[in-house]
Amino acid sequence: MYSIRRFFPVAATMGSVVAGVLAAGCAAAPASRAEHPALQRINNVVVIYAENHSFDNLYGMFPGANGVSRATAAQKTQLDHDGKPLPELLVFGRDGKPDSHYPRLPNAPFRIDAAPVNRPPTVLVPSPIHDYFYHIEQINGGQNNMFAAMSNVGGWTMGYYDGAQFKLWQWAREYTLADNFFQAAFGGSYLNHLWLICACTPRFDAAPAGMRAVLDASGKLEKRRDSPSAAIGAVHLAGSGISRSVTPDGWSVNTTQPPYQPSGVPPAPEGPLSHAGPAGVKIGTYDSGLPLPAQSMTTIGDTLSAKGVSWAWYAGGWNAALADGMQPAEVKRKVIYQRSDDSPIFQPHHQPFNYFARFAPGTPDRAQHLKDGTDLLADIQAGTLPAVAFYKPAGRDTQHPSYTDIMSGDAHIAAVLEKLRASPQWKNMLVIVTYDENGGYWDHVPPPQGPGWGDRWGPGSRIPALLIGPHVKRGFVDSTSYDTTSILKFISKRFDLPMLPGVRAKAGDLTNALNP
Repeated sequence: MYSIRRFFPVAATMGSVVAGVLAAGCAAAPASRAEHPALQRINNVVVIYAENHSFDNLYGMFPGANGVSRATAAQKTQLDHDGKPLPELLVFGRDGKPDSHYPRLPNAPFRIDAAPVNRPPTVLVPSPIHDYFYHIEQINGGQNNMFAAMSNVGGWTMGYYDGAQFKLWQWAREYTLADNFFQAAFGGSYLNHLWLICACTPRFDAAPAGMRAVLDASGKLEKRRDSPSAAIGAVHLAGSGISRSVTPDGWSVNTTQPPYQPSGVPPAPEGPLSHAGPAGVKIGTYDSGLPLPAQSMTTIGDTLSAKGVSWAWYAGGWNAALADGMQPAEVKRKVIYQRSDDSPIFQPHHQPFNYFARFAPGTPDRAQHLKDGTDLLADIQAGTLPAVAFYKPAGRDTQHPSYTDIMSGDAHIAAVLEKLRASPQWKNMLVIVTYDENGGYWDHVPPPQGPGWGDRWGPGSRIPALLIGPHVKRGFVDSTSYDTTSILKFISKRFDLPMLPGVRAKAGDLTNALNP
């Protein structure tokens, strides 16, 4: 059993909960750069944040890495809801029933881009659900054997690619691939983007009952009485889905829209066009009810600014999405979430600083630090990148299953890397290419647990992470235990910043990938 009670009892007092949130604003002692001399050589840190793939899904065949071939029989064998091995793997369609377009498969990991599936990485493929509560059950206490049973797409979660065809694979072979790097939080993109910048989970105390998950006595999502066996169809859950984005005790863990534009919630008819309508929207495919209230926890942006260190969050399609979002509610949007040929498929819930009051419309910090992807390319060429740069590609360039293909994002990110390598700032640069979360795909390595590692929020499954730059070890597979908060740890140590309280004590700081 992998109940959320294992990490943080639902019955915990609200006083302790609030104390944990307030602690995020408290300064810790700064870390010393003297711990690793190579830190002194890094003047620019660039983080490129792609989407929704586990390590095994993309790098499970990488030479020398802990890939699919090292998985145990127990890790490979997926169980049904009664704890019995599934007789076979079925791929479920949108109706929750077996999809005739996909073959029935043995209960084991399989190649997506080989027979009998034969789906090359140039085509759109199903998107496994990547929900906070689903993910906890899929991991199943570290056994990783409930991925197929707790998914909308069934056995598709067990698929992986031969990554030798990817451009990023070649960058990984040239520099360092981390094969023990975990997503910071259970679940999806929304929560993991927030953990990337603040190592924190947001509060939503005023969330209505309709936005709160319904859990059973064990802390798992409540299943309906008519839920089928995992060998027949997708699980039916009571009180779940995209509308249930908040825990029963008021933590926002699944996709919730920003309070400011660009947002999946349009402006209110009588409200400012720069804000999401406070009344929210009707729950639908891409909507999450009420927008999240503006947050005030300490972010890495806050600690960088307090020290006078330059930084920026660059987002592909930001300017277009901002203009698209600041239209009256009755105007059809053409950029936000839209999948037309000329849309960047902009995802508002992938913009974590847009959830914080410090970066509200009209503030100096918003104007200074939140920029468009075209600004990144101009700054790279001019050699004017800030000391810390986060880059979120537009949706169509993130490799996210279902609305884009893998190869488009692979080519885009590789092209950005080439521009960075040609930049005047390259000689003192560290580039980190990683993914927000596993996208619901299986990975065989258990997430770290115990003091200094596991808590109520994660870590979740293993994800790819590439470390690139002139001071990075060449042709190296780094098996140090990292998670997303390792990026914050590295930045904080390099620039002598207070360590954000949510950064996991036992997570590595990335310096093992650097030359001494």
